[in-house]
Amino acid sequence: MSRYRPNPPPTRRGVGPSCVVTPQGPWLGVLDFLVQRFPAVSADQWHSRMLRGDVINTQGQALAPQTPFEPGLHLYYYRTLPHEVAIPFDAVVLYQDDHLLVVDKPHFLPVLPSGKYLQETVLIRLKNTLNLPQLAPIHRIDRDTAGLVLFSVNPATRNAYHALFRERTVHKMYHAVAPWNPALHWPLRRESRIAPAQHFMQQQEVSGTPNAITTMTPLDHRGTLALYQLEPHTGQRHQLRVHMAALGLPIVNDGIYPTLTPEGPPDYGKPLQLLAHSLAFTDPLTGEHRVFSSTRRLQWD
Repeated sequence: MSRYRPNPPPTRRGVGPSCVVTPQGPWLGVLDFLVQRFPAVSADQWHSRMLRGDVINTQGQALAPQTPFEPGLHLYYYRTLPHEVAIPFDAVVLYQDDHLLVVDKPHFLPVLPSGKYLQETVLIRLKNTLNLPQLAPIHRIDRDTAGLVLFSVNPATRNAYHALFRERTVHKMYHAVAPWNPALHWPLRRESRIAPAQHFMQQQEVSGTPNAITTMTPLDHRGTLALYQLEPHTGQRHQLRVHMAALGLPIVNDGIYPTLTPEGPPDYGKPLQLLAHSLAFTDPLTGEHRVFSSTRRLQWD
């Protein structure tokens, strides 16, 4: 078998292969190595994957469960989930050209594969339905959040669009429904330092130089609730949710802030009331000023 790594094998159902290089070791077979290297996957599961042809070598040949172990091999394997629950909402394509794809994502649908989500993600669904195997997100939003996500269609121009977010030249605007507090001086600007909290699901404000800045403006209020426009000037994880909760105004149906609730089956009747409403930027290829707006509305509307 070749010890040199060629171009990776093609995607299957929108999913690209992962790769692992075999080290020196005592394993008699490739199956033994995979079981020890990935203990979260059982021996029976690896055996089934190999029988299906989901573990392949550098020549694209499927490896049988009895394949002898050899160090220095590049093994490609395709991730699968035995029981992935279908998510009954679809992303909507708002714009597409040879370089850029703009999608309006629903609540509950993840952007990228992770954990228990693989086929039921925006990326994999779009790869399959649009036949775009090289599609990749330029940025991302939380699974709980609805709204706009940009994708790169052409790898050759991908970095130009990534640079917009690295250099913070994209104007992002969100809408959120949260408690109303007329005593605060609106609009306000929240500047704080956000860092990981004790639980991996949460972030928290800590002392130190601010690394997270958000402008918050109420658009309307009805009784105890208000509709807010949130403009993040930085891109910390969960920044908007952390800042609103820190003001005593947690976003409606937030199961993470201020209190982390046990994760169970999703309640589709109670989506997080946070929407990535609009994106504006100067196109790095054409110089055109682009503005995209979500067609979705929060339960406030």
